[in-house]
Amino acid sequence: MIYYSPERGFFMNQLSWQQQYCQLRNTIIMEQYPHLNPAQKEAVLNTEGPCLVLAGAGSGKTTMLVNRIGHMIRFGSVYGSDDVPEGMTEKEYDQLKEWHEGNPEPNTPIPLAISRVLEYKSVDPGNVLAITFTNKAAREMKERVNQLLKGRYSRMWISTFHAACARMLRSDIHRLGYGSNFVIYDAQDQQVLIKECIKQLNLSDKKYNPRAVGGWIGKMKDSMISVKESKRQNEKDIYGRQLANIYELYEKKLFQNNALDFDDLILKTLQLFEEAPEVLRYYQERFQYVLVDEFQDTNKPQYLWVKALAKQHRNLCVVGDDDQSIYGWRGADIENILGFEKDFKDTTTIKLEQNYRSTETILKAANEVVANNRYRKLKKLFTKGMEGEKLKYCRCASEYAEADFVVQSMQDLHEKGQPYSDFAVLYRTHAQSRVLEEAMMKAGIPYRIYGGTRFYDRKEIKDILAYLKVIENPSDELSLKRILNTPRRGIGDKTVETLEVLASDLDMPLWRMLAETDQWRHRISSRAANSLAKFMTMVTPWVEQKATYAVTDLVEEIYATTGYLKQLQEDGSIEAQGRVENLMEFLSLTREFDQTAEEETLEDFLAGTTLEAAVDSLEEEDDTGALLMTLHSAKGLEFPVVFMPGMEENIFPSSMSLKEGNEEEERRLCYVGLTRAKQKLYLSNAVTRTLYGFTGYNEVSRFMKEIPTECMEELGDERSVSDSRQEAFRKKQQKQRWQRKEIKPMETFASPKHAGEDQSIKTGQKVSHPVFGSGTVVSKANELVTIAFPGGGLKKINLDYVKLTIED
Repeated sequence: MIYYSPERGFFMNQLSWQQQYCQLRNTIIMEQYPHLNPAQKEAVLNTEGPCLVLAGAGSGKTTMLVNRIGHMIRFGSVYGSDDVPEGMTEKEYDQLKEWHEGNPEPNTPIPLAISRVLEYKSVDPGNVLAITFTNKAAREMKERVNQLLKGRYSRMWISTFHAACARMLRSDIHRLGYGSNFVIYDAQDQQVLIKECIKQLNLSDKKYNPRAVGGWIGKMKDSMISVKESKRQNEKDIYGRQLANIYELYEKKLFQNNALDFDDLILKTLQLFEEAPEVLRYYQERFQYVLVDEFQDTNKPQYLWVKALAKQHRNLCVVGDDDQSIYGWRGADIENILGFEKDFKDTTTIKLEQNYRSTETILKAANEVVANNRYRKLKKLFTKGMEGEKLKYCRCASEYAEADFVVQSMQDLHEKGQPYSDFAVLYRTHAQSRVLEEAMMKAGIPYRIYGGTRFYDRKEIKDILAYLKVIENPSDELSLKRILNTPRRGIGDKTVETLEVLASDLDMPLWRMLAETDQWRHRISSRAANSLAKFMTMVTPWVEQKATYAVTDLVEEIYATTGYLKQLQEDGSIEAQGRVENLMEFLSLTREFDQTAEEETLEDFLAGTTLEAAVDSLEEEDDTGALLMTLHSAKGLEFPVVFMPGMEENIFPSSMSLKEGNEEEERRLCYVGLTRAKQKLYLSNAVTRTLYGFTGYNEVSRFMKEIPTECMEELGDERSVSDSRQEAFRKKQQKQRWQRKEIKPMETFASPKHAGEDQSIKTGQKVSHPVFGSGTVVSKANELVTIAFPGGGLKKINLDYVKLTIED
């Protein structure tokens, strides 16, 4: 409509009441979100079409998601449109305008009479599917959506991937030949079934470890490789063919048992969509809006499932942060988030970069570190908060000095009023916790292990300690019963019960009775009897000759002779790998004892560990103490003060990750660690570190070098940090009992040679290192040699990087 304005002297366009209504409606809707920043509002209001929300650490992602769901259910897609409610009159617009002018406060509750012209295109909650990764996250989202919508979400699906698929399958899995009463096998059930398959195929469960086979089958399913395809891929590999045969029988038995494993929940749903397209169409029509949280953690089957559901309406919103993709080792595919815009050409990409957690200095450090990754979406976290303190950095003499630094820093902050519950120590591997735990226990600092078990409570540590206790005191029947069938050797609970009854009847200690085979051989099965005889043959010499062993030598012999370590190494699972690391760290503990204790007896060693464990167990599991956890466990959490020890090459980034070409995922893990800190961040590393039983000199982590120097304050150096354990060792240099028994006599050579040029290094040879001096080669594995240096302990040396001189 055109009209003449006398005041302005020219003709103007006059907005119709419908256009004014649309503007006012947009204003009122926008006023519902005064607590959101512009990027969050954009993500909330952009409800139609594919949308990628790159949500940086601490950027209010959950708040945005909950408000987006609430917005869809209240207002639908009307924001920014020129749509007017059918039958709406100018009078109703005037009423809306009057109400708004009389309610100047933003986010004023909208009366029912007014809501008719604002919420007329609300989305039915039953048309919304929101997917999270954990049950905890799903519960939290449900609670917050309920608070926002006052119970108006009852038909909405807020669920994990697995729960949503299980729900779909309950209704329609009969189309695949299963009963709707199918059972879901957990990891333990899966292991039992795999064992049955291995036994039925007459295979050795030592060569085909059930846990390792389960991991292999899981990888096949994550990669959507069928039994038929796995057989084709392994047709020229004998071992691989047998794995494929186990896979085939396993799938057959699952079907016979009317059972699915967790991987099947998604795979069978995809199969159902393919074989019964009408089922897929039903869910496509129902779920007009699909939201996926933590999208960077999805694997291939999960992404295909999401794309299938969103194909019809294409209102797919995925939320994630490629810089926090740290689960590639368990199947997550970062390409899902990096390639999303290629799969959906008309994607609206929104970046949540404003951080509400950390200080400006912490964010600058984190931004600079992760910017060194090539494969990522460009974004940069910022805050409107304070600049904050510089990151504190200390290079310590050893892991013990580093633990002392962490403890002393905690005590200093605590004296200034900071509660211990504000502190979190984040490390790369579980094995790093042992030294930290000991230092905190001795200092009286309460702590908890988050998502893990205290060092001395870990099964593998208790098992090895039980062996040592029996060797020291065969009358310790509690420990003896623990190790009789550890690792499994065919001595079952019933056999042990029979032996206990017999020992009681004969009024003999269990150990003494076991030594007299005639007393019990006829009372148990021949298999168990043979196993017991072998057990006694193995352990008795240790008992009789314990005084001749250094503790480290004895432990290494137990690892090798019992097969305990080998069994875990062959397992192949992530859990088993962690147990192996803990056993190697136990060797660090024994070496420290052998090198520093005044009396090097097994009795003294066990007394010391018992006291450590006793202090450990006295700590209450409450929320008053500091938290210790791995960096992977810390994702999604935040703490006022964070300590990150072990910032060294081969520790973080880990040597295994570097070998497997996973440097960028390690850097993302560092980014996750840095962004857990809200106020203060302490970084540290050690010049020398004994880990997994080996002492090494690691360079400063590449990630430390990527942090701008202006962000860090360096606290002293390796010379200024005391290390009482090293001093104790220096006093004992002349004893040399730590040297291993297997060192062979030296072989002489006519003239010195460089090992880097001549790979003829052999065990027992004497060599010279440019830094550590003279030492004796203890073992050699390809380019890695272990050398005993008098006064310096055992060092692992890589011949590719260091030239050793073979001495005459």
